[in-house]
Amino acid sequence: MGSNIDIRTFEQIKASGDLPSPKGAALAIIRLTRKDDLSLAELARVIKTDPAFVGRLIKAANGAAFGSRRNVASVQDALVVLGLSSVRNMALGFSLLSSYRNGGCRGFDYDGFWSGALIMAITMQAVAQRIRTAPADEMFCLGLLSRIGELALATIYPGPYGEVLMLLKTAEASDLAACERAAFAMDHRELTAAMLADWGLPSLFVDTAALFEVPDTAQFPPDSRQRQVLDALCLADALRITCLSDPSLRAEQGAMLYPVGERLGMDVESVNALCDGVVAAWLEWGRVLQLETQDIPAMSSLTRAAVAASPVSSELKAAVTKGADAGDTPGVVNSAMRVLIVDDDAAVRTLLRGMLERAGHSVFDADCGRQGMELALEVQPHMMLVDAEMPDMSGLALTRALRQTRIGRSIYILILTASGEDESLIEAFDSGVDDFVAKPVRPRMLAARLRAGHRVIHLQQEVERDREEIRRFAAELAVKNRRLQEAALTDPLTGFPNRRYAIERMQQAWASSGRSGRPLCAMVIDIDAFKQINDSHGHDVGDQVLRQISAAIKQAVRGQDMVARTGGDEFLVLCPETDLSAALLCAERVRRAVRVARVNAGGLALDLSISVGVAERDADMPDPDALIKRADQGAYRAKAGGRNRVATIQLGAAGANGAPGAAADEHEISSAQVRAKPAVNPIVIDESA
Repeated sequence: MGSNIDIRTFEQIKASGDLPSPKGAALAIIRLTRKDDLSLAELARVIKTDPAFVGRLIKAANGAAFGSRRNVASVQDALVVLGLSSVRNMALGFSLLSSYRNGGCRGFDYDGFWSGALIMAITMQAVAQRIRTAPADEMFCLGLLSRIGELALATIYPGPYGEVLMLLKTAEASDLAACERAAFAMDHRELTAAMLADWGLPSLFVDTAALFEVPDTAQFPPDSRQRQVLDALCLADALRITCLSDPSLRAEQGAMLYPVGERLGMDVESVNALCDGVVAAWLEWGRVLQLETQDIPAMSSLTRAAVAASPVSSELKAAVTKGADAGDTPGVVNSAMRVLIVDDDAAVRTLLRGMLERAGHSVFDADCGRQGMELALEVQPHMMLVDAEMPDMSGLALTRALRQTRIGRSIYILILTASGEDESLIEAFDSGVDDFVAKPVRPRMLAARLRAGHRVIHLQQEVERDREEIRRFAAELAVKNRRLQEAALTDPLTGFPNRRYAIERMQQAWASSGRSGRPLCAMVIDIDAFKQINDSHGHDVGDQVLRQISAAIKQAVRGQDMVARTGGDEFLVLCPETDLSAALLCAERVRRAVRVARVNAGGLALDLSISVGVAERDADMPDPDALIKRADQGAYRAKAGGRNRVATIQLGAAGANGAPGAAADEHEISSAQVRAKPAVNPIVIDESA
C-alpha cells in the first residue's frame, strides 16, 4: 500500500526545495520531538514562541466541540493531553496552513483547499471519539493533511497544474488523478502518501490516505483498523464535498454520507448529529484560522428529500425519510450517550456496562463516590447510574455535590437502590435525583428508565441548541449593527469618517479641552480647482483624485489627529492638545505631501494642490462651530491668496502662541514676522512649488 512514486523521483522533488514543508517554530518543534531525552518544559518553551500555534494547540486539546476532557488553558497541559506525536503532527499541519495560504497556481482555490481540509480534520476527530480506532488528535492531523498532494502539485508546478484544473472546469476531462498522471507522471494521492511517509506518519495513515478517494481498490480486511480509518476518511471527504458544494447540489451530495456512516456502525441520527457538530466546529475553527466557511442547514432537513430519491438501501431510506426525525422527536431510544456508572460492587458495574455497551452507549465507571465526582466533571456524561449506598460518599451525597456545579446540573441521574420505601425515594428526589432503578437490576426495567431519561436529555439538548441558535443570531446581529453604525459614520469613497462623525468627535474634543484647559486646533482642507477636474474629466476621475489625495493626507497627519471628509472636496482635521504653531507645521506637512504626490487618474498625471485653513480655540469662541468657521475662513483666505498655501486668521492669538512659520522654497515667515502682523490679518505660510 501507500505511495507508488519512485523513491528517486520523490527525492528529486524534495531536493528542489519547492515541496511544501514546515517552517519556523513548527520545524523546531518537529526536530525537538525526535529527541529521546526531550522534556515537556523544553518543548513548551519552543511552542510559546509561536502565539498562533499556542492558541490552536490549546483549542485542539480541548477537543473543538467533541472532546470530553477537562478544559486545558496552558501549553503544558495541552502537551500532556495530546502527547508528543499529536503535537508534532499539528505543528506540521498548522505550519503548512499558515505558510501556504496562497500561491502562484491560477485556478487552485487555496482558501477552499484549507477550508475543506479543516472539515476533514474535525470529522476525523469526531469519528475517532466514537470508534476509538486511533487517537482523536492524530486523526485530526490525518484529516488536515489527507489531500496535501494537491497543494504540493500546485506549489511545484503552478503553471501546468493550473492548466490541468482548467481542463476539469471546461469538462474536457473528469478524472483529476488521471490528468495529473498524464501531466506529471504522478497523481496527488501518490504524492500525499509519499509526503506523509516522509514526515514520519504511521503506515496506517499513509496507506489509508492513498486510497480513501478510491476505496473500492483497497484490500483491507472488513473489521480491520485500516478499513475503519479508510471509511472515516471517506465520510470526512463526503462531508467536505457536501459543505463546499453549490447549495443547489448540497442535499444530493449529503445523501452519500449515510452509506459510509453505516459502514462505521452509525445510524441515521448519529450521522446527522456528527455532521451538525462538525459544521458548528468548522465555523468556530474557521474564525480562529481566518478561513472562509458557510452556514449549512441541519443535515436531517437537508438530505431527507435527496435520500428518498437516491439509490441507497431501503432500510436506510426508511430511516431517513420516515423514522428520520428520530433525532427530532423525543421517542428515540437508540442514540448513543455517555453513561457513567458509580457503584462499589464490581459485579454490578460489569453487568451494567455490558447492557449499556450492547445498546451502543459509551460507558465509564467508578468504584466510589469521590472518583465518580472527578470522572463526572471530566467526561461530562449525559446520564449517571449511581448506587445509593456507598462507603465514604453515598450516591445521594454525590448527587447533591454534582447539582452544585454547572456541569452536574445538566446530568440525568438514576439512583440504584435496594430500598423501595417512600421516605428513601423522597429523600433521593429532594437531593436532585431524576429517577431510580430498583436493585437487583432488571434489564427491561432499566431499558425503560433509559428511554425515559433519553427523552429528557434530548429535550434538554433541543433547548440548548435553541439557546445556541439565539446566541449565534444575537452575535450576528451585533456584528451587523456595528457594521451599519460604522457605515453610517464612514465616507464610502475615502474611508474617512464622515461629517456626522466629525461633529460628534469635535463636540467631545471641545468638552475635553474645556475641562483640561489644553489647546485645540482644527484644519479645513479644500482641494484646489476640484470642480474644474470634475467638469473637464468626469466624476470618475474626480473620485480617483479624492481617493489618492485622501491617502496623501492620511500619511501626513499625526496619529492623534482625526481626519474626516465633510463635503465634496473638503476635509476637516481635528488636532487635540495642539497649539497653533504645531498645527501650522502639521498643515504645511500635509500641503507638501499632496503637492509632491503624483495623482494618476483616468490615464492622466495630475499635479494637484490644496488650500488649508488653520484655527485654534480661543476664549472668544462660544462653541465648536466657531472653531470650524474660523478654520474655514483661513482656507478661504488661502484660496484668495493664490491657493496651494496654508493660512490662519487667529484674532489676537498669533503673538500669544508664538506661532512659527515653516520653511518655504523662496522665503519663510519667521515667528517675529508673524507677531508683527495685524491681528486681523492671516498668517500665511506660502510655497508656490
